[in-house]
Amino acid sequence: MKFRPIVASVGVAALLALAACGGGPGGNATAPDRAPERASGNDRPRTTPSASQAPDDEQDTTRAQISTFALDVDTASYAYARRTLEEGRWPEPGQIRPEEFVNSFRQDYAEPPGDGFAVHVDGARSGTRDEAVLRVGLQTRATAAEARRPANLTFVVDVSGSMAEPGRLDLVKQALHTLLDQLAPGDQVSIVAFSDTAEALASMTPLTARADLHAAVDRLVVAGGTNLESGMLLGYEHAAEAFRPAATNKVILLSDGLANQGNTAWQTILDRVKEHAGKQVTLLTVGVGREYGDELMEQLADNGDGSAVYVSTPEEAEKTFTTQLPANIELRARDAKAQVVFNPSVVASHRLLGYENRALATEEFRDDSRDGGEVGPGHSVTALYSVRLKPGATGQLATATVRWQHPDTRVAAETSDSVDVDALSEELWKDAPVRLRVDVLAAAFALYMRDREAFGMDLDALGEQGRRLASEAEDPMVTELVTLIDQAREAA
Repeated sequence: MKFRPIVASVGVAALLALAACGGGPGGNATAPDRAPERASGNDRPRTTPSASQAPDDEQDTTRAQISTFALDVDTASYAYARRTLEEGRWPEPGQIRPEEFVNSFRQDYAEPPGDGFAVHVDGARSGTRDEAVLRVGLQTRATAAEARRPANLTFVVDVSGSMAEPGRLDLVKQALHTLLDQLAPGDQVSIVAFSDTAEALASMTPLTARADLHAAVDRLVVAGGTNLESGMLLGYEHAAEAFRPAATNKVILLSDGLANQGNTAWQTILDRVKEHAGKQVTLLTVGVGREYGDELMEQLADNGDGSAVYVSTPEEAEKTFTTQLPANIELRARDAKAQVVFNPSVVASHRLLGYENRALATEEFRDDSRDGGEVGPGHSVTALYSVRLKPGATGQLATATVRWQHPDTRVAAETSDSVDVDALSEELWKDAPVRLRVDVLAAAFALYMRDREAFGMDLDALGEQGRRLASEAEDPMVTELVTLIDQAREAA
């Protein structure tokens, strides 16, 4: 299908307006003729919308001035979409999560001086003075790898037949060998392999015995089916038995997520391991493979006190395992949630872009028994809202608050920031901060791939805006995003 170029500023105005009016998740837009149809088996389950988040229409601020959601630092959706586009395939709509596209990009927020969060709220007008985008940015303080606490890491490795594909088990083994050489002497590692059944190849071994751990990695060989449940259960048993209160205790699942034996539903698997997890053992899911069980891996992470990433190249695996993981093993915050309160005298309507399956009811924000998101050192979390302002409105637009629990003491804390209408940049694509424009572009691209022509910008307009940003941002990931937009045009 051919797309007609349109003026980019008008396109973004339509993006924000139509996303607020129901062109986003659950809207009635139709897909272009050559775009893939939605596959009902791959549609993502969503939580029942709360009063603060409805997927089908905008939120009239006179009725719903509060938006509440659990934080999410996953990036798997963007990484897997990148792989599919590079292969000339259009990602399944259910695998597109706009917040994970946005949170894959550098944000450059200032860090807080302490162990909590810094809250940054800004935005820009777009198209007309009554339409705007609001950005809520949350940032934790980084920790040098050498300053972190020791870690107990339990690697649960899929060695089923599907992992024989090049770029799966071989990539995992290479990454593990590299990581073992990066970890500190005070760390300990268990390695569990699973196919039809699960087997422990190394039981919580200190890094002083690195040679034994390298030998265990070498014993990872492909055989049998995919009983992910058995691997998770044995992995959590090892993590619980070796639990160290003064250490960071984490299970790391490495799999293509294509479970076909035992219980294959994430709810059942997490129910089986919850007595061992006890909310003291966090989870990281690392996805690999051309065919990938996105829903299972993402839901395990979201509901298992963890996060989800996806790797498809040695370069991505090295970045994940040698740069990000060693520095970010420990936690800054447990059960972190955000709440944005809009001023009904200023805001006519608002819409959160993404986070559909992380939505919370207003009263759950301060309910510390309600699960939130786990956030590590140096992590940023960004949420974008499309906002329709009341004509001539002035004054405070919104207040954003983040609430979290200390990872050890479970003591809850909050911090907030506000933004006034007068503080908004006058024109999004002309004078807004570069990183804000990158965030909007990433979100717009995700929304387009998920809902096709629902947002007023076509791929030509997205690409045009991306090329301008790439030259200004001098960021290789923005250049990559432009390439992905071009590849999407070819695959459509």
